Amino acid sequence: MKEKLKFGWAEVSITPEKRPMLAGQFYPRISQYVETPITVTALAIEAGSEQAIFCSVDQTHIYASITNGVRGILARTIPDFDARKLIINATHTHTAFDYADENGIGLDALEEYLGMQSAPVEGLGNVLTDNIFELDEAAAFLKEKIAEAATEAWKNRAPGGYSTGFGRAAVGMCRRVTYTDGTAKMWGDVTLPNFLALEGGNDNGIEMMFIYGSEGELTGAILNIACPSQVVEQRYFVSSDYWGKVKILLRRRFGEDFKVLALCSPAGDQCPRDLVRWVEPETPVEDPNIIRDNPPIRDADPSMFDIRGTWTIGRRVASEVIAIYEEKERTPVTEAEFIHVAEMMPLPLRRVTAEENAAARAALDAFGSAHKGELLTFKDDAAMHVHAGIAQRYDYQKTTSTVPAEVHVVRLGSVAFASDPFELFLDFANIIRAHSPARQTFLIQLANDALGYLPTEKAEKGGHYSAYVSSGLVGHEGGYVLAYNTLDELKKMF
Repeated sequence: MKEKLKFGWAEVSITPEKRPMLAGQFYPRISQYVETPITVTALAIEAGSEQAIFCSVDQTHIYASITNGVRGILARTIPDFDARKLIINATHTHTAFDYADENGIGLDALEEYLGMQSAPVEGLGNVLTDNIFELDEAAAFLKEKIAEAATEAWKNRAPGGYSTGFGRAAVGMCRRVTYTDGTAKMWGDVTLPNFLALEGGNDNGIEMMFIYGSEGELTGAILNIACPSQVVEQRYFVSSDYWGKVKILLRRRFGEDFKVLALCSPAGDQCPRDLVRWVEPETPVEDPNIIRDNPPIRDADPSMFDIRGTWTIGRRVASEVIAIYEEKERTPVTEAEFIHVAEMMPLPLRRVTAEENAAARAALDAFGSAHKGELLTFKDDAAMHVHAGIAQRYDYQKTTSTVPAEVHVVRLGSVAFASDPFELFLDFANIIRAHSPARQTFLIQLANDALGYLPTEKAEKGGHYSAYVSSGLVGHEGGYVLAYNTLDELKKMF
């Protein structure tokens, strides 16, 4: 049944005043300055008795502890909102603050297995370590700010409407390289003689929804792009990456109050770099996977490791959004069917064999013997987390067989939204979109929890980071369960 629609926007800064540890990468970083502010943008939608609040956050991840904490606050601040209908997603920038949570395999796990102690934190960008944004402090701050934005958006809801659009921009490209020996590597070197192909494709589509106020005025847009905001992921500053530039450029056209709900579509195997037309960073990076030995010089994109690259992507996206909006006269939809289903979907745990466990423990033992008396470094973590992850999974799977994943499926008129808590590989998104009964399907990864990468079977066989057991809790079998269960919910709604 069609109901009159209400929408409410809010945007709140989450840029810390103190200098934070930055999330992402294996090497530790402390921010030196703020390149662009980071924010949480909230959009509340109500129609009849149905509700939703979408929160897009400039963060690497949103742990369940954050989602649950925000829901607890909302139960007090907006008791007329069903907090189960809250969807919080990360744009997956690697230049936002880290915060406290149970992060799984890391140096602590290696300490447990090897009986070794961690070395003092190094590689912090040659900055002083005073006035640091502590991890527990950061977690509390993040919950409060997301709740503030959600509360404000809910209180701001008023009659309004929407229209849809679709465009294309070159943003995301596959970041996994395959070789003739059957192996694969994230950030693999394509100039090696045994380079075979990029492992997967890409999706340059931009799903768009324009939101209008009670007088028919344009108030903001929902944009869905299959690429994490990771251009400057190795750098030592706070940044909203390319999404921040998209907002700046769209506000030049539509006004400073224009809001952007940035939704990262499944992009576990995607990045903002063309690995075939490789362009070197303008300044050095510490990530050993990025370092190349005299690569050929290409006439291609600017460096997609530096600020200039964020502006290039921002321009591509903003220009396309403006062009699509202006290409035709729009009549907002002000009444629509609105259905929102939230569930904990049980997915099969990715398991390891006894042989894999024995090999992993042997590698850990050999490492421990070779480095006896030494201190663990972040490089040790990067080298050994694959083995520690297998050993931990073997113990974990003795008592656990499924992973509960929070999934939301929403119908708004002829449009669908579906979320998941993974860095989901693109192939699974393609299955959902190809079979979706909706005219347009917005897909949201890294929502309401952070359960790691969810790779394809091809990626699992090729190996390397993002496809290791230690990279995520669910494997390709669970990916198909997620995709087809999501489709079942969509088909019921339509």
